[in-house]
Amino acid sequence: MAEQPNALPDPADVDPQETREWIDALGGVLANEGADRAHYLIEKLIGQAREDGIDLPYSANTEYINTIPADQQPKYPGNPDMEIKLHSYIRWNAMAMVVRANKDTNVGGHIASFASAAALYDVGFSHFWRSINDPSGGDLIFFQGHSVPGVYSRAFMLGRLSEEQMDNFRQETGGQGISSYPHPWLMPDFWQFPTVSMGLGPIQAIYQARFMKYLDSRGLAKAGDRKVWAFLGDGETDEVESLGAIGMAGREKLDNLIFVINCNLQRLDGPVRGNGKIIQELESEFRGAGWNVIKLVWGTHWDALFTRDKKGILKKRMMELCDGEYQTFKAKNGAYVREHFFNTPELRELVADWTDDEIWNLNRGGHDIFKIFAAYDRAIKTKGAPTLILAKTIKGFGMGQAGEAMNTSHQQKKMDKDQIGRFRDRFNLPVPDDQLY
Repeated sequence: MAEQPNALPDPADVDPQETREWIDALGGVLANEGADRAHYLIEKLIGQAREDGIDLPYSANTEYINTIPADQQPKYPGNPDMEIKLHSYIRWNAMAMVVRANKDTNVGGHIASFASAAALYDVGFSHFWRSINDPSGGDLIFFQGHSVPGVYSRAFMLGRLSEEQMDNFRQETGGQGISSYPHPWLMPDFWQFPTVSMGLGPIQAIYQARFMKYLDSRGLAKAGDRKVWAFLGDGETDEVESLGAIGMAGREKLDNLIFVINCNLQRLDGPVRGNGKIIQELESEFRGAGWNVIKLVWGTHWDALFTRDKKGILKKRMMELCDGEYQTFKAKNGAYVREHFFNTPELRELVADWTDDEIWNLNRGGHDIFKIFAAYDRAIKTKGAPTLILAKTIKGFGMGQAGEAMNTSHQQKKMDKDQIGRFRDRFNLPVPDDQLY
């Protein structure tokens, strides 16, 4: 069970032995009859308690950890080393395209958004999304507008875009460039849906999923197992359109719909509600609307610490902190994280034999292909409800002092030679110094 035998005492527990017996009983049901039976029994107990007039406070929140435990992750089907190498090339091309476009112009563009979401897209492209040529008819993807440099980068590597087009990013009016954002009128052979201004993608995706169900139920079109995916940022959820129809999606049980919210804890001009926890807030809103919610908070490097922690102090510490503090950690270094995150003797003992570099490499779930694959795999198998994946990431991941986890990173469009060199070294890319800039 989740509670450990050496857990810290709870002052509210007037009979710890009885509590232990209830927890052991639940563990026995889980071990012998499975999670469905345990869920049924808990629901019956809650229902009986309400009938008896017991005041049960409602909470749609779970702990600030991954929904899928490490021991329930499916085996990763690809070659991780090869995929990560390819992902690094895609990251490089996305960054280089924006930097080159702004070298002699001020056309703009965004480096940091795709840098934070790159792995989320890469796993989808590599293992889940089917093209229009697939016998199913293909899946429908509503891409977050600010992340399209990464989509262009992958398309360039596949030979779908030319170097001339890449060099004319945001300069499409002459006929040789590519558009700023997904735009079917400007690039009809490339984009299916417009998703900018912010908020348009999510609400379009909901109604797309609904009418696919509608057409299928009336025999007008076969939806089969096609999925509608929508990618959006946590700051984008402040737009009325982003959340305005999630209740309808839950009511209609749109299990062909998957939202992926990139929770990099930043909006266009600063922190996302920096005194709270955006992942917790969104979890409660979507669960309350009838969605299946999968939290993708921590990467694989944290698994060893969760195993070491026998008292639950790590999860407790994670719940204590707010988003602004998490952003500060990722703008500093491993020594700072050791001092300020692992801030008690018991917490420091968990990492006593770890170097500062190892602490710094404790990764977020949205950058971990193994955790992402597990979340996507569960999402496509969910029946009877739409799914939300809340993926915690770092804005400007890999940009270092050019903007990683900084409030200014969203507007970053230019990088100097030293910054580009550090980006190259971070992802082990074979680019000689004389070709950096």
